[in-house]
Amino acid sequence: MTVSGGYEAEPKGLNPIEDGDMDSLFTLPLSFIPLKTPALRQARMIKNAQLRSVIELFSDVQTGSGQIEISDLPKLLNWPTDEVHPDHVIIRKLSTLHSYDVFSLRIMLRKIGVPLANAADLQLSPEKNQELTHYMTQFTRPLIAEIYGGEDVQVERFEDVVGLFRDPDIKRARQRLQQMADALGIEILEVPTFLEDYGDIFLSLSYYKQCLDRLTPLLDVFLASMYDIRKNYQLRQDQNLLRNCDMIENTINELTAAITGRFENFERSTKAMWEDISADRFQKVKELIQAYHVTIGGVLCGLTVKMNAWIRLFPKPTTGGPVKRSEFIMSDIRQGLDNITKIEDSAPMMALLS
Repeated sequence: MTVSGGYEAEPKGLNPIEDGDMDSLFTLPLSFIPLKTPALRQARMIKNAQLRSVIELFSDVQTGSGQIEISDLPKLLNWPTDEVHPDHVIIRKLSTLHSYDVFSLRIMLRKIGVPLANAADLQLSPEKNQELTHYMTQFTRPLIAEIYGGEDVQVERFEDVVGLFRDPDIKRARQRLQQMADALGIEILEVPTFLEDYGDIFLSLSYYKQCLDRLTPLLDVFLASMYDIRKNYQLRQDQNLLRNCDMIENTINELTAAITGRFENFERSTKAMWEDISADRFQKVKELIQAYHVTIGGVLCGLTVKMNAWIRLFPKPTTGGPVKRSEFIMSDIRQGLDNITKIEDSAPMMALLS
């Protein structure tokens, strides 16, 4: 087991991206995974700076993070040596996942054959839902406009949309349900399911957009530091370093451009959906967005882990110096970056899904 040292003090204004376990791209609490080993159920799986999945037994600002390689689990946990422990099988499967966000997990846990006792566990926290209110507003506005037209309806959260159909006036509530059913071309009893699907799919899009928005300032700081490395008299003689800096910068720019382009495509598809709304058109938009959950989650997870590692080690522009920064770039930043590119390259073709 390795124990990373206590984290450096971080400056105000730019900190690593941290979320609660169920809201994180790169942290998987093992408490809801069907494992038999108590010590594992109390641990977490995380992505380290090289993007390897490791088991984190403890984490503290003072003591750092206590991590163990998955291959070392049998010895640490005294598992029998004559057969593979079933928990090790599950852990190995989980380690192949590119992201641990709940939307990717819903797809991938089923794909790799890891069942959950309660699928409802894969939900964002109430706090995260509240954070995403601003992002969700752009998706609730056209819904309200379509169903209520010029009515003065106050809606701030998606939950408020659902609340509109729980009017104490039963007649008025039924009228609203019928309005939506007519607009969608579905039966009135199908409206609650539509609302649930609508809220969840655009919550996922809001979540990923927030992840990108939070990541962007960290990427900007990192890319700016590359300039200092290139102009350093000693380091600019190192052609291998300069080639890697160019490769890393190009890779980051290409990855962020690809994700941004997808968000723009999703927005165009959503806008077109509302120009002629129907349950079928919504289903196509839903499937389009879901098709990219694993790709977007994986790319954002990889870049966030890399940038978090950078900000922790170099929290200020003056921390470390160009030489130390170049060493970290050639070790931790470069390692595993090609895997993020592979995730992006494996994404389905947008044209085939339209």
